[in-house]
Amino acid sequence: MTLPNLFLIAVGLSMDAFAVSVCKGLAMEKAPLKNAATAGAWFGGFQALMPLFGYLLGSRFEEYITHIDHWIAFILLALIGGNMVRESFSKEEEKTSGTMYFQEMFLLAVATSIDALAVGITFAFLRVDILPAVSLIGITTFVLSAVGVKVGNVFGSRYKSKAELAGGILLIVMGTKILLEHLGVL
Repeated sequence: MTLPNLFLIAVGLSMDAFAVSVCKGLAMEKAPLKNAATAGAWFGGFQALMPLFGYLLGSRFEEYITHIDHWIAFILLALIGGNMVRESFSKEEEKTSGTMYFQEMFLLAVATSIDALAVGITFAFLRVDILPAVSLIGITTFVLSAVGVKVGNVFGSRYKSKAELAGGILLIVMGTKILLEHLGVL
């Protein structure tokens, strides 16, 4: 997988964390750099760990699934992306506070990184070099989450649904590209 493709996947995966970070920033009276860095560390760290766990899990089953791995990659990325697109149109507001308490940040970090676990499984099937991939995902999510806190604090929640929509579309496009490449169309 090429670096631009990995970067697009990293951006797509980080959009949930970005959206939650925007909400965090919105709930803060002031958003100091420390809070932005804390959100970035939580979300970036979990976005890096989950695909690593997924990769390790997927590697155990690789030999049994290699003949359909492109279909699995397409289905997982399309489902994750489709869910993000659906959530971007949801009228339900996510309730988040501006606090950075351990328990709340832990739960938010896990919740926003579950999709990265599935992507890690896909990476195992595609034989992606996992350490650079998870590093790029973690760094990208760190930066976008830190920026999200600041954006939320300044501009409010009007960009949250757009971020989720863009992330979902990116993941669907990447899954389709993987499938079409394996089918010899691209």
